[in-house]
Amino acid sequence: MLTTLTTSYTDTRAADLAWALGREPLPALATLDLELSGARLQLRLLGASHQVLLEEPWGTCSETVACIPGSSTPLPLGVAKRVGDWEYEFAARVEVLSPGSFAGRAQELLALVSDHPHGLAGVFPGSPHAFTAMLAQRQEGQVHWRTWHAYPQDGQLVATRTRVVTSVGTTPPAYTGSHSFHACG
Repeated sequence: MLTTLTTSYTDTRAADLAWALGREPLPALATLDLELSGARLQLRLLGASHQVLLEEPWGTCSETVACIPGSSTPLPLGVAKRVGDWEYEFAARVEVLSPGSFAGRAQELLALVSDHPHGLAGVFPGSPHAFTAMLAQRQEGQVHWRTWHAYPQDGQLVATRTRVVTSVGTTPPAYTGSHSFHACG
């Protein structure tokens, strides 16, 4: 799904992005609700980038990558955490591209994500290449998502990938329907 976001472009540069686990849902400009083999996933485009909310019988997980006022946790290159029955892995990289390469890559990613049933992309007003895009899938008991945050003024594309796994062989607890998000557990 592709949408034009009705907000000013608040992500000024890749270095302003921060990462956080366990934040409560933030106000979203666009969302996509997915049911992936028993996992409920909500992809959320924020005025300041993205948030993913994951609910499974084993628990909930909230990941935020955004310009977070007052945050002192910069975007890490990689994180691997085990919390309870969850394994969480996150990786990020920044690509620096020439203007021509950037435009081509932006068009390619927007086409990929907007045509995918588990994809959500939002273009910021003022530039067709200023966007945030997200794509999710579930494979063999693992939930994966990828995101892209585009900064055309600097030729920077921030790409992230996340994998969440619940312990193999464990029986999930009874689902309570709770919506209190915390650090994957």
